[in-house]
This record gives sequence, structure tokens and C-alpha cells, in this order.
Amino acid sequence: MWRTKTLGDLRPGQSGVVLRVSGQGALKRRLVDMGITPGVAIFVRKKAPLGDPIEVNLRGFALSLRRDDAVKIEME
Repeated sequence: MWRTKTLGDLRPGQSGVVLRVSGQGALKRRLVDMGITPGVAIFVRKKAPLGDPIEVNLRGFALSLRRDDAVKIEME
């Protein structure tokens, strides 16, 4: 079965473009307020040894996200 790739699936050094931000309520609002909107390019800088958190670059700044939040961001 085919599954959509999420930001949590990307490895350090990979990049992609946001297709959609899933989730509801405060979580979705927080991600959008941080600049994670459809069409924005995101580059994964590094991941912690256990995969949480993930450090990414977008819109000219660095951002750290929990893996649980990163899997709600669908990538192209």
C-alpha cells in the first residue's frame, strides 16, 4: 500500500516541499504560525540519535520539531 511521505521520514541532508499540514486545532495552528505552509521548501539538517527532535531549515531560519509533530507534515 502506498503511503504519503512525511517530514519525519526524511533523513539529514534531504529536502522536500510541504504538501499539507495534518492535525487539528492548536497543533496545526502552531505549525502554520512557525511558517510551515503548503509550498514551502524544508531541508533536514540533523536528527537526534533516537530521532527526536528533528532540526530543519525553512524560510531562512532553523527550527527544531518533535518527531510526533513532523509526521503530521506531508511532503512532496
